[in-house]
Amino acid sequence: MDITHNDIGEYQNTSQRYEVLLELGDCYASVGSLEQARRSYEKAASLGPDEADPYVGLGVVALQEGLLEDAEIAFRVACRLDTNCSRGYAGLAMAAQEKKEYQKAFDMYLQCLERDTDNLTALLGLFQTSCRMGSFGQVIHYLEVYLGMHPGDGSVMFSLAALYVKEGRLEQAGALLRDILALEPSHSDAANLLEEVEQGLTGQKQHGGRAYG
Repeated sequence: MDITHNDIGEYQNTSQRYEVLLELGDCYASVGSLEQARRSYEKAASLGPDEADPYVGLGVVALQEGLLEDAEIAFRVACRLDTNCSRGYAGLAMAAQEKKEYQKAFDMYLQCLERDTDNLTALLGLFQTSCRMGSFGQVIHYLEVYLGMHPGDGSVMFSLAALYVKEGRLEQAGALLRDILALEPSHSDAANLLEEVEQGLTGQKQHGGRAYG
């Protein structure tokens, strides 16, 4: 079948309307106009039925309204339409975390980070769920990856140092904490934790390398 100039023009118009509606939805959501955001995302979804972004938007709106089941449905649709939709997996994780389903949240945050190691929301969510579950190995890996791309991020550095302490990796914790204090001399939490770490290292030497804690 031949494609005419009219067909191309209609496609461009539809594509442009889709993009405008998506941006409108994002703007409305950012200022808390959730009903208008929902309508914009629904219209965008009707114009781009194979696109994941409008469903991510609908999921975010539902999350903000506390409609966790609706949010999960929207995020699942987004992930089905685009298997690399990191924001869809982050949304599923946040909904699960709200429901206190920490293992599911942990798994979904991992799915997100496997697709986008730069997603700070997922990284901090993984940290929170790891603390709930007492499982730190994987979150340490992703914190290290993130810091490799964003050296000097104090909040991530401190989170990683705290996990190193929990794992008994005091030398690494101490090095990170000293780096934090070089960047932020008034960081009292880092100073306090460094004091604990140095006491732990002293204790290890006195007791032949026994683990901290």
